[in-house]
Amino acid sequence: MKNLLRAMAFLLLVACCSSCVSVKAYQKMYLNDSEMELAAKKLESFEINFEAYREGAAGANGGKVGGGCGCN
Repeated sequence: MKNLLRAMAFLLLVACCSSCVSVKAYQKMYLNDSEMELAAKKLESFEINFEAYREGAAGANGGKVGGGCGCN
């Protein structure tokens, strides 16, 4: 029982100490990059495709030919 408490206390101490990381000033400019976002590219691509389809000027970006008027 005593060894179990020591092991748990040690693991708690290690977990608390390992999560403390200081970010240097020159690294802070990369924290807000669009590459850091998980789904930035998919969302941006969807918005561009939706806007082009809604405007009807290019027939979306799916490889279709013609405009949005239905005249292919």
